[in-house]
Amino acid sequence: MWTEHNNALTRTFRFPDFRTAFAFMTEVAVEAERLDHHPWWANEYNTVEFRLRTHDAGNTVTRRDHRLAAAIDAVAARHGAE
Repeated sequence: MWTEHNNALTRTFRFPDFRTAFAFMTEVAVEAERLDHHPWWANEYNTVEFRLRTHDAGNTVTRRDHRLAAAIDAVAARHGAE
């Protein structure tokens, strides 16, 4: 579940292995480009952490962030995220 913390939407996803996490990140990158919104993320082995906020809106959470969060959730479900 996404939470709002320090003026950003945050969420961490876990996958069975690195390859699955990387495939997830690749698909998210395509979605982010399509939505013209590029997330901050970090990856370590099977874990991917996100922080979403809109830089050109004063680093606040906007509808753009919520749209990308929904797209990320859909991709995560296809990749079996915990």
